[in-house]
Amino acid sequence: MLRKNLITQRMNHNLTQREVAELLGISEVFVRKIERGDSNPGRRTMLKFEGLYGVSERELFPDLFEVNFDTFCII
Repeated sequence: MLRKNLITQRMNHNLTQREVAELLGISEVFVRKIERGDSNPGRRTMLKFEGLYGVSERELFPDLFEVNFDTFCII
């Protein structure tokens, strides 16, 4: 699952994944994995993205904040 808003924010700021990585002090590979949804950032990394883009972490990473009530019961 792509994190479209995260990618959109990077593009709106005219930044490459490499530039984001350098600004946040993380690896370019990690930025790529976060954007693709293959990896989840820790709390500190989420706050770094929030500070960089000026957008709340809930908007950048909605998949990490959605509430999912599993109503499936095994009988």
